[in-house]
Amino acid sequence: MIKANISSKFKTFGQFECRGSSNLYEFLSNKIAEDNELLVLASEARDGQPVPNLFFGAIHYLLLKGKDHELKEYYPSLEEDPRNPQDAFQCFKDFCRLNSQEIKEILKTKIVQTNEVRRCAYLFPVFSYIFQQAQKPLALIEIGTSAGLQLLWDKYSYSYGTGKIYGNSNADVHLTSEIRGRNVPIFPEEMPPVASRTGVDLHINDLNNQEDFLWLYSLIWPEHLERRNLFEQAAKCLKENPVRLIEGDGAKLLPGLVKEIPDDHSICVFHTHVANQMPAEGKEQLLAEITACGQNRDIFHIYNNIQDRGLHLDYFLGTKEFKRIVGHTEGHGKWFTWELNLSHSENFET
Repeated sequence: MIKANISSKFKTFGQFECRGSSNLYEFLSNKIAEDNELLVLASEARDGQPVPNLFFGAIHYLLLKGKDHELKEYYPSLEEDPRNPQDAFQCFKDFCRLNSQEIKEILKTKIVQTNEVRRCAYLFPVFSYIFQQAQKPLALIEIGTSAGLQLLWDKYSYSYGTGKIYGNSNADVHLTSEIRGRNVPIFPEEMPPVASRTGVDLHINDLNNQEDFLWLYSLIWPEHLERRNLFEQAAKCLKENPVRLIEGDGAKLLPGLVKEIPDDHSICVFHTHVANQMPAEGKEQLLAEITACGQNRDIFHIYNNIQDRGLHLDYFLGTKEFKRIVGHTEGHGKWFTWELNLSHSENFET
């Protein structure tokens, strides 16, 4: 039953996540899904983890650390002219056999914490939307922050296919994305003011630590050169703009963090692609804490992967609850749709 479940996860990963994005991982996912030996190895992953991401990340991590094996010749992240991914499977399986103990150790001890900077391309207009209505500096609390790169969304610049650049004009990090559909956000001429930045994670990644840096780098798919470049640029920005990072359970710590925030700041709790690793009770607890906070304070919650894959904005104003669909997003932020309609927005001031 366990192998069947993991096999299904690899098939789904290859078909819906990798197709058109990673030829190597798509091909290997379909092969692994039919290979009992590799499914047993992958089953060593910690409970609640997205197994394919963790498994591929572990192999990539070992290769990037310098494991000398023919497999590296199939990885665009390691070779300028990689070999055909359709020929990679036997080599991949041999690598896993030779390094099975190290792979098991990684699967048991590490977790998937992709700090996908490009997701800020859709977070930026959501935070702008909140500020346009609330007119209060934003107090950011990110759940599952990893290394905290998304807390610096206002330090980056953005473009959406029109030739116009938004955001921080002096930024070294420039993010591009496509807005699909008829509706587009209203982008501000100036960045909304950010009063504070706090990130919470069960395991904080310190980008000054080479092991932490390399693990996050390993989770970026081999073909994604631009993602690796953005990660390196954002990591440099973080070193120049340190944020407050706290190790612990975000739902449990949230009430205390909210109490620290002055009344003249807008509380913005957010997380992207983190809830898919939370158990059902963890999701329920987080939503319950947001609701409890909303009985005393105005609070905004930006998230996906709790009810569905859509991006949501829920908020409490004067203890009244509102729920909005922001739109839908590509997993790495390459595109998004926009469904927030300002004509239907409430007056956030109470």
